[in-house]
Amino acid sequence: MAKKLAVIGAGLMGSGIAQVSAQAGWDVVLRDVTDEALARGKGGIAASFEKFVAKGKLEAGAAEQALARITTTTDLDAVADADIVVEAVFEKIEVKREIFQALDKLAKEDAVLASNTSAIPITKIASATSRPERVVGTHFFSPVPMMQLCELVRGYKTSDETLAAAREFAESVGKTCVVVNRDVAGFVTTRLISALVVEAAKLYESGVASAEDIDIACKLGFGHAMGPLATADLTGVDILLHATENIYTESQDEKFAPPEIMRRMVDAGDIGRKSGQGFYAH
Repeated sequence: MAKKLAVIGAGLMGSGIAQVSAQAGWDVVLRDVTDEALARGKGGIAASFEKFVAKGKLEAGAAEQALARITTTTDLDAVADADIVVEAVFEKIEVKREIFQALDKLAKEDAVLASNTSAIPITKIASATSRPERVVGTHFFSPVPMMQLCELVRGYKTSDETLAAAREFAESVGKTCVVVNRDVAGFVTTRLISALVVEAAKLYESGVASAEDIDIACKLGFGHAMGPLATADLTGVDILLHATENIYTESQDEKFAPPEIMRRMVDAGDIGRKSGQGFYAH
């Protein structure tokens, strides 16, 4: 099996994908546009490994070896010998298409070109290349080292071979896969959580119930590990707003129209745990 991976984007998702892949024995090149972003990403990976070692979940030697398998670069040419390339940059179609245009020229002919997008149709990203059959969605979940799921998304032209290679990769790094056979905006998971968060935010906004009670209802009534508004705070209200807007733009389905309170929270900077305030104080 192929063992050379390139990850584009050293943020939370990209560095998480690099971490689990290196731990599983892949040689990883992590690329971002600045040395600062790369240092932050690699530092985050090292800190995460330290936590696993401290908890006795990983041998110190194995953590060192995994970290040594990750090289960093600002040069996109580094994808040239990768068997799989995973793009994990900001959720903007223009940014992703620009990267895939470049990957099309730089990546080897039989490389799998994957996107970690959570809501943008894979077909739109793939159409920036001359090889849409080699493009696939590999939607990992945050935090990548802890979350078991990978949503594989088949674009309109994704080949069976590409989908199989993406599954082999995701399973090799310890993930369980679900397959999205039709390339709808938001796929399965983002559509489900977006619909739930939008409705929960509307109930909260109109004073039907408190954020706590809405979340308790979902946890105890439906067996959810975490309520939708707590999930929004964890993910980032800004990120979920952006995802629901993407789905709404594509589908024109009113259930994905984000309520005003989500927009105002983002305007005010109350975007959840990372800002200290969202639907809850943190």
